Amino acid sequence: MKEIWLKFLEATGKAFWVEITTEQPRCTYYFGPFASEIEAKEASPGYIEDLKEEGSQGIRFSVKQMKPTDLTIDHSLGEIFDPETIPALSGHGV
Repeated sequence: MKEIWLKFLEATGKAFWVEITTEQPRCTYYFGPFASEIEAKEASPGYIEDLKEEGSQGIRFSVKQMKPTDLTIDHSLGEIFDPETIPALSGHGV
């Protein structure tokens, strides 16, 4: 029954996820889903310890109610292309 509830929460974007950001490497990681904020907070020390063992530095975490599109984001790869942020250019057409 708990698994069905968790699948519902995840599908509706109401599940809780642990978001961990690191300065070195510059990454964001998402761990989850969890049915409650308490469960996510209780699980976070294990994820943090794993990242420390891998050599990550400047580790911060938070718990968010969301539905991440990617579980790992490497910010050192550059900015993600977002067509809405490209300024409109005026000029002569070719």
